[in-house]
Amino acid sequence: MIDLRLLREDPDRVRASQRARGEDVALVDALLSADERRRSSGVRFDELRSEQKALGKLIPRATPEERAELLQKAEQLKTDVKAAEAEQNDADETAKRLLLQLGNIVHTDVPVGGEEDFVVLETHGTIRDFAAEGFEPKDHLELGEALGAIDVERGAKVSGSRFYYLTGVGALLELALVNAAIAQATEAGFIPMLTPALVRPRAMEGTGFLGQAAENVYHLENDDLYLVGTSEVPLAAYHMDEIIDADKLPLRYAGFSPCFRREAGTYGKDTRGIFRVHQFDKVEMFSYVAPEDAENEHKRLLDWEKQWLTALELPFQVIDVATGDLGSSASRKFDCEAWIPTQGKYRELTSASNCDSFQARRLSVRMRDEQGGKKTVQPLATLNGTLCAVPRTIVAILENHQLADGSVRVPEILRPYLGGREVLEPIAK
Repeated sequence: MIDLRLLREDPDRVRASQRARGEDVALVDALLSADERRRSSGVRFDELRSEQKALGKLIPRATPEERAELLQKAEQLKTDVKAAEAEQNDADETAKRLLLQLGNIVHTDVPVGGEEDFVVLETHGTIRDFAAEGFEPKDHLELGEALGAIDVERGAKVSGSRFYYLTGVGALLELALVNAAIAQATEAGFIPMLTPALVRPRAMEGTGFLGQAAENVYHLENDDLYLVGTSEVPLAAYHMDEIIDADKLPLRYAGFSPCFRREAGTYGKDTRGIFRVHQFDKVEMFSYVAPEDAENEHKRLLDWEKQWLTALELPFQVIDVATGDLGSSASRKFDCEAWIPTQGKYRELTSASNCDSFQARRLSVRMRDEQGGKKTVQPLATLNGTLCAVPRTIVAILENHQLADGSVRVPEILRPYLGGREVLEPIAK
């Protein structure tokens, strides 16, 4: 959530952010009104309670004649205090509910617009000219089936559409990717983590996934638990309700977990193969930093993602995601999109998001610092970055590194994790 002081002091900035996101600007004024009601009702409650306490001290010392009148007044005050407390609680709940609906304040450099209004910041690698090499590229599913690596037919038979099996070298390729990604993250100073796939509502809400993203979340009603769509959720909630000493920052974690997404609203999109699926594994980077270090940490996360995709020898571009496609928690987001030959376009493989103190305020994760000889406690900043979303990375590797005979060259970074194998060969039918 945003800082209410910012809302009171600069509501126009919050309105501009809502407008840029394409979200309800009227929410800002509703929240301002609710906040004013919450504060005024709190003042009223405190005044009545103070009067009630003062009266309580007078009654024992009053004469019999005075006591009757004071007792009558005490009864009225009791009723008034109870009503004031109810008003204060209602106003507080209303303000909290509205505050949770408000997205993070968009960074001033973010391009304004929807999904297609991103700005390309960098381009890396060389796109292969398959025509010059004398063959037409196959898509990842055709390649994967020939390699004995992907089985979507049995995935659909067992679980439905957008499910799949990784078999043989497909399973080995996933394990190689995960091990290589964790090795890079560990070398960069991240602490490896295996995280829960089920979380309580507060963890999901605190990270911003029960607002506009709720339609893509799986909920287990009988247990009131949610399946995570990214290990960002349990990593953000790991230090929930804690105060971290500033000298221990930054804290960096690399979480590996299964991820579950309903993919609501994507009917007809990416229905072939394993690019858009309901369940997949992912290695996610997550950082806790001091607020003033957040922008630099954002660039560092992006650099680690670029390092990873370069090591996989994939052509890719870096984009500055537009305001309407940020998600509620991010103030700015960079995506790395790999070239997919059979689609003739770049597609998202990794994201790096700066959430400032938005998630930390919702989850009550704070830092203790010393300024001018005085200790202070304030919300810190959280950031997240996908290092390896396994199925999409497999798609990019198979298509970009395929050879004319249907085999696939293994990037050098993965060879030690595949027993030194340099090429994945089609299996004999």
